Amino acid sequence: MQVTAEVLAEVALTESEYALIVEKLGREPTPVELGMFGAMWSEHCGYKNSRPILKRFPTTGEHVLQGPGENAGAVDIGDGLAAVFKIESHNHPSAVEPYQGAATGVGGIVRDIFTMGARPTALLNSLRFGPLTEPRTRYLFSGVVGGIGGYGNCLGIPTVSGDIFFHSSYAGNPLVNAMCVGIARQDQLTTAEASGVGNLVVLVGADTGRDGIQGATFASVVNPEASHRGVIQVGNPFLEKLLIEACLELLQTPHVVAMQDLGAAGLTSSAVECASRGTVGIEIDVDKVSRREKGMTPYEVMLSESQERMLVVVRPEGLESVQQIFEYYDLHSDVIGHVTDDGNVRITSGEEVVANVPARLYTDECPVYTREGVEKKAVQTLRAFEMSAIPDVSAQDSAGVLLKLLKSPNIGSRESVTRTYDHTILSNTVVAPIKADAAVIRVKGTGSGLAVKTDCNPRYCYLEPFSGGAHAVAEAARNISCVGAQPLAITNCLNFGNPEDPGVYYQMQQAVDGMSAACNALGIPVISGNVSLYNESGDTAIFPTPTVGIVGRLDNVDRHASMGFQGGGAAILVGPGEASLGASEYLEEVHGKTAGAPPEIDLELEVKVQRAVRQLIADGLINVAHDTSEGGLAIALAESCIQGRAGLESDLGELLAVNNQRLDQTLFGEAASRIIIEVSRERESAVLDRLHESGIPIWRLGATGGERFRVTGILDVTVDELAASWSAALTSYREDPETSQPVPGRG
Repeated sequence: MQVTAEVLAEVALTESEYALIVEKLGREPTPVELGMFGAMWSEHCGYKNSRPILKRFPTTGEHVLQGPGENAGAVDIGDGLAAVFKIESHNHPSAVEPYQGAATGVGGIVRDIFTMGARPTALLNSLRFGPLTEPRTRYLFSGVVGGIGGYGNCLGIPTVSGDIFFHSSYAGNPLVNAMCVGIARQDQLTTAEASGVGNLVVLVGADTGRDGIQGATFASVVNPEASHRGVIQVGNPFLEKLLIEACLELLQTPHVVAMQDLGAAGLTSSAVECASRGTVGIEIDVDKVSRREKGMTPYEVMLSESQERMLVVVRPEGLESVQQIFEYYDLHSDVIGHVTDDGNVRITSGEEVVANVPARLYTDECPVYTREGVEKKAVQTLRAFEMSAIPDVSAQDSAGVLLKLLKSPNIGSRESVTRTYDHTILSNTVVAPIKADAAVIRVKGTGSGLAVKTDCNPRYCYLEPFSGGAHAVAEAARNISCVGAQPLAITNCLNFGNPEDPGVYYQMQQAVDGMSAACNALGIPVISGNVSLYNESGDTAIFPTPTVGIVGRLDNVDRHASMGFQGGGAAILVGPGEASLGASEYLEEVHGKTAGAPPEIDLELEVKVQRAVRQLIADGLINVAHDTSEGGLAIALAESCIQGRAGLESDLGELLAVNNQRLDQTLFGEAASRIIIEVSRERESAVLDRLHESGIPIWRLGATGGERFRVTGILDVTVDELAASWSAALTSYREDPETSQPVPGRG
């Protein structure tokens, strides 16, 4: 085979990487081997640009049962049970075909969970798009939300939480990060580690087609939409549902040694990873793989990413029982190979050997690049922006600015999206989407519950990536603490541009260091995750977006908090009074500037604030808590008024003094470590005493109740006016006039 520059570009390998392959093999690779190396040495599978950086994360802790390295991570949630969870990206496919790209992203992350022996219990998603004023964004937004809802609803798994952010940096490259949480008995957790020479390799599920070929390289090259458009997978959620039930039943038997889904790189990655983890070899005959298209080559079979397929390593004596279970669920299965003792991944087509490579060459000996990161001067200039250059908001204009921010796509209601998803199926959802800072689901058969959330502020990460990374972890944990749960661990999806760009590599290094600092301070390890690089359109990279997915535990699922004011009590701000206009939604939406430094974050104070609020909820002293994030204090108070349909009579005089009398900074400035709580009159004294004892700054904001949100001498708005603006945030974009594509929420 003549290896040209075009051939190497097709498999996303450089000339030096090809030379390294030849050196390690002692010969030129066959076409199938070259395709397999391209997939396994891609960023998506090999993490060659990110592996050194990922080692900076803390990955162990009191509750960790399974850390990074398996299909998903697992934590102890008591009662002999484990929560199994992971988040992954499907960004590039969603940019090309938004419905199927998002749908198959959901399908892939669900397989990662039940492969571990856990029943999928909840779905979350973290989405990033360009401005909704653009027709293409509306098309992508509609398709992605439709795909997530269509696949998850058909599977019967509730979509309970997530986050959405809009910015021009995502106009050509949306981000679609899908997370799944499952529950398993700890003694039934399963690995994807092949073992036992002579054990059989069984492929079950959909027949193999040409969809998804080179999907891993598609996610690991610059401008993939132009070079690899034909690789989008097509999902079948009804087939996946059968796979879930069959595989979970199968794992109750003694016949299964290992199980691995066919995700990125399809049969290649599943076979290689099973062999590598078990330090054994695997031999596969591609002629035994059932196909739905004629004339498929061994190369195409090994690199196909057709969906809804699983690889199962089975003891020979249990094969008949295993296939009977598959047949019961109307699933087709093929014995395609067996485990060997030589450590090689050997691929045959009948009698012909088309690939024969030690598994370690695909995994352990993947090249790793440690680059030099350099911050871009343009970002330094933006961060140094002086807030004195913008006018303060006047008391006369403050109500109008508040309503404008409530209506902005990054702050307003997500109801038109969440009602596309079924969050009630399985009857586990205790706190529904948008009613609290995190979703709460019950753990059936126990009195406990789980709180789940995704989060990341890309603007913070762009302007100061270390601070942005720390904020991402801290805010995700704060969301969990606001419903009363103890954060246990996180999963993350690190979305960045081209790592070969020193500015992007700097963002990665700094963001991971900031995340690690927050994880260490808060005692929250990273147990799973995914890296998605080369998220660029032309020369424009996305804002760095290290998305955090988090899971926490409530000892008593009935003892939780939501965000809506109930009235008849006092609103209290727990945390610092001073806020920052830097990197704020106010500065972007009102003044059109992405500038300034993100708020400083005191991680010691963050720990104290979260611990204090969790304890107040656990002791039954409060049942309303809401963190202040995008939009600042006034937005957080308005959201609590809207959710509870109760107003607030407030005086912010003390806070104005702290913020040097600047009104916009007080109302719309942002800060870390701040949580608004509502406490009843009879419990107010006890709560204030406890908070004083903990040494946390507290500010009494006023009395809750009535029909107005009134700040003395500053603003006076009815709760109905607040709700009307907040509810209209996405509804004005319900239909794309050019494509007539319905946007979620259109009835």
